[in-house]
Order: sequence, then C-alpha cells, then structure tokens
Amino acid sequence: MSTFVLVTNKTDEYLTISEISEGFYKEKGSKFLAFVIPCKTEDKAKEYIDKFRKEHHNACHVCFAWRFGTEKFHDRYSDDGEPNNSAGKPIFGQIIAFDLTNVLIAVVRYYGGTNLGVGGLVNAYKTSAKEALKIAKIRKRSISNYYEITYNYSETGAVMSLLNKFDASIKSQNFDDSLPSITVFLPRMKSEGMVAAFELLININIKLIYTR
Repeated sequence: MSTFVLVTNKTDEYLTISEISEGFYKEKGSKFLAFVIPCKTEDKAKEYIDKFRKEHHNACHVCFAWRFGTEKFHDRYSDDGEPNNSAGKPIFGQIIAFDLTNVLIAVVRYYGGTNLGVGGLVNAYKTSAKEALKIAKIRKRSISNYYEITYNYSETGAVMSLLNKFDASIKSQNFDDSLPSITVFLPRMKSEGMVAAFELLININIKLIYTR
C-alpha cells in the first residue's frame, strides 16, 4: 500500500464524478469488477472498501486507489495482496489520466484459475478502471472558500444583503450565542470581493475556515 501527498498549482476548478459508475473486464477466467465512487474522505473510502469486501466475500482481492483534495492531494493505492504495483498503481494511473480528484476506485477480482502474470494484472486492473471511468459522469466543480461570519443582530440585514449580492451559499447558522454566526461558502474567484465588502462594515467579523 502506498500513501503520499502532492501539491498542485492553484486553480479555481477541478474535475470529479457525480455518481457511482461500474466497469467490467474478464481475462482467462478472472473477473474484474470496477467501481468509481465520488468520495472526499479516507474514512468514507474505507467504509466503501469494507462494504465491497463483505458483499464480495468470495473474491480474492479488493484493490483500490483514491485521490482527495483540490490543491494538496491525499493519495493512496493498494495491491491488496497482488504482486507489488500490479493493481493499485494502474488503478491510480487512471485517476491521473482522467485528471480527477475526490474519487475512489475499487476493483474486485474473482480468480479464474489461471495466473495472469504481472503484465496481465496491470492491464486487467487498468482496463477495468478505465471502463468504469469511460461511462462515469465527470463534472467540473469550482473550488470554494468557506467563511464564518459573526455579527450583531442589528446587522442581520446588511449581512444577508451582501451574501445575496455575491451569491454566497449558507452552510449553517447559529443563534445560540449573544452574537449570531453564519457559515457560508462561495467560489474562490468571487470571495475576495465579498471579504473586502464585509471588512468595510463595523460590528461584523469574517474569517476563512477552509478551502475545498
């Protein structure tokens, strides 16, 4: 199993998939079932992998690769007992080839009684992943900045007016404390103007929480 982090150039958009897709490849009796899944966290990816292992308990391997993030990538791939770099790495190669992130690809192998050799395995895992990606619904997404805004109740109108002006989306609101707070997000390309507008107002504090 390999894990590593890569840093890319800054961009305001990325490609991902919108729903699960499946692919299939057969070689000398062995069957390779590929699943491409939209996913953003390691914990969620592990849930899917455990699910496949339970559903396909007669399979001999569940190999996988994932990439999460938009600028700092969290990458991992696993051969799950196959010869070194014969499964996880070619699966991961297809994520790179399609320029995707926030995605998990798992390939379930049912052994057909004939050894395929390292070259055969590389081709089988690569091809099954590619077949699933070829029919996947790939979408372009904007990278968004998430902000927490705290303000006096008297400033509610001004806050909502600016959010509407910059088409910011509300993620959550909290009115339990003496100062209400709201968490919002919007495409990073629009965020600089919104922050500048809020900083001109008194009794309002805005801070960046994270970017994704």
